Amino acid sequence: MGIGPSTKETSLHHFRDPLLDVVSKDQEMDLAGVIVVGTPQDNYNKHLVGKRVAAWVEAMRCDGVIISADGWGNSDVDFANTMKEIGKRNISVVGLKFIGTQAKFVVTNEFTDLVVDFNKSEAGIETEVVGENNVEELDAKKALAFLKLKIRQDQAK
Repeated sequence: MGIGPSTKETSLHHFRDPLLDVVSKDQEMDLAGVIVVGTPQDNYNKHLVGKRVAAWVEAMRCDGVIISADGWGNSDVDFANTMKEIGKRNISVVGLKFIGTQAKFVVTNEFTDLVVDFNKSEAGIETEVVGENNVEELDAKKALAFLKLKIRQDQAK
């Protein structure tokens, strides 16, 4: 879905994405791939995107997924729906998203309980500073730790 809430990331950030770096170096995890999805305007396609991503992840036989998003408000629909569609297929899912002062989603469901907020500003708002409010190594480590825990819990059921 996305890497940060704005276009303030540098090209170097994208080439050295902390989430991909952390997950790919982890000996316990097998990075299956990256799926990049846009944010459709209408609700029909928002839900379709979630179903397609979940079907793809299921076909790849993944035990877990970290989903990240670069927006808020209307894009929460895609984010929450994609998490739900993945979770409904008994695949562990963790989110990584800029939340900040809004501190809540436009929509939620039973699968949006583990979302790491990568807001960095004390005010809880997106700033105009290059490199702020985007995923850092610590955020990626938190998301990966949550995913590992979630997979263990889900497999114990």
